[in-house]
Amino acid sequence: MTIEMTLPDMTCGHCAKTVTATVQQVDPAARLTIDLPTHKVVIESQLPQQAFSAALTEEGYAPA
Repeated sequence: MTIEMTLPDMTCGHCAKTVTATVQQVDPAARLTIDLPTHKVVIESQLPQQAFSAALTEEGYAPA
């Protein structure tokens, strides 16, 4: 399943690394693409969006 989210607080390379690590903690098999200028993340995973939203929010990157 493809999950698309906008993370307004993801503004730099460090943020992107943190988001990547958080997604991979939730699902090590997940594939993700980050578009930093638009603050968008596309995640390919079998897990529901809520699992990623909760983990990202906890790390300070709440989806809009």
